[in-house]
Amino acid sequence: MEPALIGTRLASAAIGPILKKLLVSDGPGAGLPGPSGTVRLSSLVSFRGEKRTLTERDVRKLAGTLVGRALHGDGEPPFPADETEAVTDTLATALLALGDLDMDDAQAVHLGHRALARRLRAAAPPPDGLATPSVLFLDVVTEVACRHILEFFTQRSTFVPRTLVEQSRGQAELRAKLDTLTARVPHPDVRDADFERRYLEHLAKKHGRLTIHGIDLHHSPDRWPLDLAYLSLEATGEAPGPDATGRPVPREQALRADLALARHDRVLLRGLAGSGKTTLVQWLTISAAAESGAEGMAYLRGRVPFVLPLRTLTRHGERLPAPDRFLPAAGCPLTPPDGWADRVLAAGRGVVLVDGIDEIPEAERGRARTWLRNLLDAYESNRWLVTSRPTAVRDDWLTPDGFTELALSPMTRAEVTTFVRRWHRAAGPEAEPYEQPLLDALRTHGHVAQLATNPLMCGLVCALHRDRRGFLPRGRKALYEAALSMLLARRDRERDMGDPSGIALDEAPQIQLIQRLAYWLTLNGRTQLDRAHAESLVREAVPAVQEAAPHDPGRVFTHLLHRSGLLREPTTDTIEFVHRTFQDHLAAKALVDHWDIGVLVRHAADDQWEDVIRMAVGHARPRECAEILRELLKAADAAEDRRIRLRLVLLAATSLDHATEVSPEVREEVVRRTSAVIPPRTSAEAKALAAAGRMIFDLLPGPDGLDVDAARLAVVAASHVPDDAAVLYLSRFVSHPVVAVRSQLIWAWHRYDTRSYAEEIVARLDPTGLYYSVQDDAQAHELIRLGLRPQLLQVHGEVSPGARDALLGHSDPRRLTLEVFEPRPDLTSLTGLTRLNRLSLVLPPDADWSSADLPAAPLRQLSIAPVPRDGLAPLSRLRDLRELHLWAAARLSPSLWRQLSTLPGIETLALTGTDLDRCPAGTVLPGVTELHLAAQADAAGLRRLVEVFPSVRRLHLAPGSHDLTPLAALTELRSVRAVGRTTGAEHLTAEVRTVSA
Repeated sequence: MEPALIGTRLASAAIGPILKKLLVSDGPGAGLPGPSGTVRLSSLVSFRGEKRTLTERDVRKLAGTLVGRALHGDGEPPFPADETEAVTDTLATALLALGDLDMDDAQAVHLGHRALARRLRAAAPPPDGLATPSVLFLDVVTEVACRHILEFFTQRSTFVPRTLVEQSRGQAELRAKLDTLTARVPHPDVRDADFERRYLEHLAKKHGRLTIHGIDLHHSPDRWPLDLAYLSLEATGEAPGPDATGRPVPREQALRADLALARHDRVLLRGLAGSGKTTLVQWLTISAAAESGAEGMAYLRGRVPFVLPLRTLTRHGERLPAPDRFLPAAGCPLTPPDGWADRVLAAGRGVVLVDGIDEIPEAERGRARTWLRNLLDAYESNRWLVTSRPTAVRDDWLTPDGFTELALSPMTRAEVTTFVRRWHRAAGPEAEPYEQPLLDALRTHGHVAQLATNPLMCGLVCALHRDRRGFLPRGRKALYEAALSMLLARRDRERDMGDPSGIALDEAPQIQLIQRLAYWLTLNGRTQLDRAHAESLVREAVPAVQEAAPHDPGRVFTHLLHRSGLLREPTTDTIEFVHRTFQDHLAAKALVDHWDIGVLVRHAADDQWEDVIRMAVGHARPRECAEILRELLKAADAAEDRRIRLRLVLLAATSLDHATEVSPEVREEVVRRTSAVIPPRTSAEAKALAAAGRMIFDLLPGPDGLDVDAARLAVVAASHVPDDAAVLYLSRFVSHPVVAVRSQLIWAWHRYDTRSYAEEIVARLDPTGLYYSVQDDAQAHELIRLGLRPQLLQVHGEVSPGARDALLGHSDPRRLTLEVFEPRPDLTSLTGLTRLNRLSLVLPPDADWSSADLPAAPLRQLSIAPVPRDGLAPLSRLRDLRELHLWAAARLSPSLWRQLSTLPGIETLALTGTDLDRCPAGTVLPGVTELHLAAQADAAGLRRLVEVFPSVRRLHLAPGSHDLTPLAALTELRSVRAVGRTTGAEHLTAEVRTVSA
């Protein structure tokens, strides 16, 4: 018989009462009192214990009853009839075994009926000689009996409280075990938090101090806290400049370099050697690690910095690391929990600081970009900073990946003054007498001011001025030679330190040995090398250096490493120069000493060699200098790429400034060749030309005889030279008849001293058609001080509310472009304007403002972003309004479309092509005759606009927003004359031209 059928026969209403007789009745409560504190099964069965009501014989009778009921059902019997007695005895023995199990009712229920049946069968003697159907019947009937028995246990009044007690005990034991386990193996979140605390402390110690080169180490520390030393420099994006009408085009504004990542998630920051790129990385690192950061740095709170100096990551030619290798690759001794870096970056909490694209060989930079792109694809929601020298990678190198390109500006006069004061304060009281004389020299001696344009050179100037008791060398080469003399020889000798390393070497032999290291590093495109390799290079050179030859080469190397002041150990097994500039200077000397002119020329197109070549010209004797310059010009002639030709010619031109003596013929040839690229023909050429420095002012023509483009690009080139000589040249263009040229002069204001530039340039500008761009409070105050009242004004977001209000009240302009970065802007200064007829208002996307903030002036043109909180309908009060620009606002909702249709005076409208998708059916703006679509619109969108704007006669479309076939069909259907195809923001003001359908 099938097991299911056996179960059906036994699952009758009578089987429960039979099995219930096996159990005693229970009492109230949990049954906890008792000698043992536990109620076992032996006390719950009726044939055992003190409440015995059945005997073993009675149990056997019950078993016989069960067997009998199974036999007398319908169908075939479940086992042979002659085995009935044997089956009954075996079942009775199994039921009697219930009293021998060492468990209580709760444990039995937890065990389950099948497992309980197996326990009973195991406790009873095995059936002997029974047929297979009999054995099968016993298995089934035992499980059925156990199911009913367990059901009885769960119905007892004591079962529920007993179970709760057991659950409470079990949970308490489980908690204790979990606590023990957690203590031994913390949760990943706990481990991560603990590690991050240690990691940030490590970063704060490692990057929290700045080395001061050249101060008296006997009386002052050579390193001082970065939070006292750091000078926040300015970073700017390259401006596209004004358009053809002189109207300003939005650009990336100048801002504090350390706040660039607050505005942009991804930044490529360019800067010259010594301009402060690595110091900025240090500052960002300790700002993220600090619990309370400096002013404006709160945006880094809660973020985890990863400092990745590429020169360190690739010093052995290794593959650039994955996130789990970031820390060991960068030399961090701490071991993070498994997967920690992945969790940080996946959560978007990272600040990835990739320092020094220019410090790896040019051939490896493509691989570095691929590595960076893979990281961006996997962990896009972090903040990313990549630093580089200006010409190491092309302008759009990371633009497709969403990076904003910024450049560290040269230090302004005010910043130089601040740096000098901080340096002398840190250097101790003995340096105080030299502070003011140096500040005076920086104002009165042009050659000194030309050198102090970045933190490195400022530090050298301060150290040399103090070291030489107030006297400074002239020229870059002389400055470096004086610095080497101070670091290599005079410092220890003049402080009566004797020979702390047991070796006394003069300046010349030390330079001969150290320049071997500089030569190897530069030749191999590196900035670091293994300590063992560095020592081997010195060992090979020592026998040829007479003063060093008697000494043990190993001790000579140790002396150079610890006492020269030029070398340092970023890790225990690597060596590098304290700054790349010293490496370039000494490598150039070594190349000239070895007369490796061919090596110089072969690398002339490599940006890492630019300074080396310039300095080599400075080191060279007249004949050598002439040969280097001639070879550079020959290489320019042989280059097929125009950019490389321009670069080599400019390199020759910039090298002239470093030459001590050069033949007139060679100089004239370099000047003649340079004149071929002057004036520049593109903005890129203009910026490249500016790298030649102040000498370009002897070459740049103007303004007489220059066409518009040539004049504008000449001004662009000159305004990128951070030298006061630029102001003298630019002043010649203040009355230029073309507004685009004069607008470039306004854009350049931030690169020079605010007051002197205002007096020499801004105050003399012809204001006709000129937008005055005001980028900070100082510029606003200068306009007011000089009594200038610009009628065309652009006020940038960095201008404070107070300065903004004062300037607007003073000027009362007719045209205004106003940027405000506050989410709840104070626009009360607008309400006092009485002559304003054009207003462009740029606010944050979530700005809370109202149309009531707009002035009651006779506004004819209005550009707003975003839409005011009370919508567009209130604009109907502006009775003179004819032109409305919404191209920078959020997409128009159906409600805003309906409000827009209530403004009958609007004749010119600018919006995005995608706005048409949400325009409600039946909406018509019959008064609009000119339409600008600033984003893409497909053919369907173009057809839709005919329904909404039936009177349009001028249509301006962004490139790529249509093809001519549907446009031609549209033109035929509605006689729409399409004019003008422009790019970017320029589509609002570009000259209209007819496009044939």
